[in-house]
Amino acid sequence: MRKDHRPYFIKKAYLNFEKLYVRHFLRPHFEYLGENYTFVRPWHVKVFGSPIELGVFSNVIGAVEAKVRLSVWSDDKEKGGIQIGKYCLICPGVRISSAYEITIGDNCMFANCAFITDADWHGIYDRVSIGRKEPIAIANNVWVGDSAIICKGVSIGENSIIGAGAVVTRSVPPNVIAAGNPARIVRQLDPTEQIKTRDQWLADFFRLSKGIDQMERGLYRDNTVLNYLRYLIMPKKGD
Repeated sequence: MRKDHRPYFIKKAYLNFEKLYVRHFLRPHFEYLGENYTFVRPWHVKVFGSPIELGVFSNVIGAVEAKVRLSVWSDDKEKGGIQIGKYCLICPGVRISSAYEITIGDNCMFANCAFITDADWHGIYDRVSIGRKEPIAIANNVWVGDSAIICKGVSIGENSIIGAGAVVTRSVPPNVIAAGNPARIVRQLDPTEQIKTRDQWLADFFRLSKGIDQMERGLYRDNTVLNYLRYLIMPKKGD
């Protein structure tokens, strides 16, 4: 598909249905879900266990081939929990699994298929146990790359970046880039460069939303119901 052929009113109805789905099917499963969230294809987002908290202005993107999974399961009633801060981005395929405690700060970004787990989920010898478990702490404004794995007992400092495919088994300090398996520091961030965070981008959320809506009205202006039906039934080259 080269473009979205839906008329504007169908696109808006679809977005409203996504919001309704989140309120009805997902929100009850969260201990806390902050306002002004955006869920894309929320039926591909799975929430299991408690407590799971997701802060305001969060953006969660599901996909049929890469579901987002937030899950808490523990053999200790006093342990297990996921707390995600404000303005975070969670892309398709991200899995966050807790048996002890996972704390994620504000403005964090998790690329496709990142995996964060605070437990082994099996012992080396006792393979029906959860195994070793240790808390994970991810500070504000951390960016975790595609298919990276964050293991139990790890802390990641503010502003740091975890490279695609990295396996993080030891804590990472602030303001660095870590990559590889096992992950090692490969670069220090330039302290003279200012980092633009997601909360700055969303500072005037309603003005931003209005601007996007006006842009979409222009992009969808020439889309008609008849052409959309034709595209669904008989797509042609160039669609």
